[in-house]
Amino acid sequence: MCAHCGCSGQETGSHAGHHHDHDHGHDHDHGHQHDHDHVIAARPSAGRQAILVRLEHDLLQKNNRQAERNRGWLAGRNLLALNLVSAPGSGKTTLLERTIHDLRGEFPLSVIEGDQATDRDAQRIQATGCPVVQINTGTGCHLDAEMVARGLQQLDPPANSVLLIENVGNLVCPALFDLGEDAKVVVCSVTEGDDKPLKYPHMFRESAAMLLNKIDLLPYVSFDVDRCVGCARQVNPRLEIFPVSATRGDGLAAWYEWLRQRRDQRLRSSSDWLTSVSE
Repeated sequence: MCAHCGCSGQETGSHAGHHHDHDHGHDHDHGHQHDHDHVIAARPSAGRQAILVRLEHDLLQKNNRQAERNRGWLAGRNLLALNLVSAPGSGKTTLLERTIHDLRGEFPLSVIEGDQATDRDAQRIQATGCPVVQINTGTGCHLDAEMVARGLQQLDPPANSVLLIENVGNLVCPALFDLGEDAKVVVCSVTEGDDKPLKYPHMFRESAAMLLNKIDLLPYVSFDVDRCVGCARQVNPRLEIFPVSATRGDGLAAWYEWLRQRRDQRLRSSSDWLTSVSE
């Protein structure tokens, strides 16, 4: 849900080709047009504002309840779930393909793909041999917890595995929606602005790690890595940052080690919980 417009998970499916409709009217990094009446010159009445705020609150509360159910379902299977978020074109799918190829021998991985339309990314993931479910959001600009719940039922990932959720390309709305994941991982690239973390602070503040992708292109673009890292640290001092090239392989060892550590933490926390229950 956008913070002001109230787009929310309506009836959706967890397969290629479904969609849900919701109209909203603010500018973010995706190409659909949508309108809402408090971005026009005339201000809404105080009563109208109160209704909008109440609606936004209720929609987020509904999503958060489902997210907690998702979190319990994932914990019950010792599943590490990571929500990959970015602007369009950052290289998330290529990064997923490379990660699956390099780590498939260590532990099972599965993927939920989120896009407004087509199953092209799911086809790419499927070609790696990794289980994948495509969720199409239609005019929607983000995944929500209910969509992910349906995707989990269809995907049925094995215990002690890693689930990678590729969210819709958008640095605004996905920051607001808890899917039940263990952590958000924001992917940005050197083909974007190096001040991106300052322009979209909520997303970077909500993320546990940042992958700065496409560093193999640094000789050909105007991008200040130190400035980007500094902006990210200004927004989120605890953010772990990994400069990588998903195509050439630079920096991926550090990303993989972080992922292994998060999986080990998940397994340990589940083991500790089972021990406490048995006692």
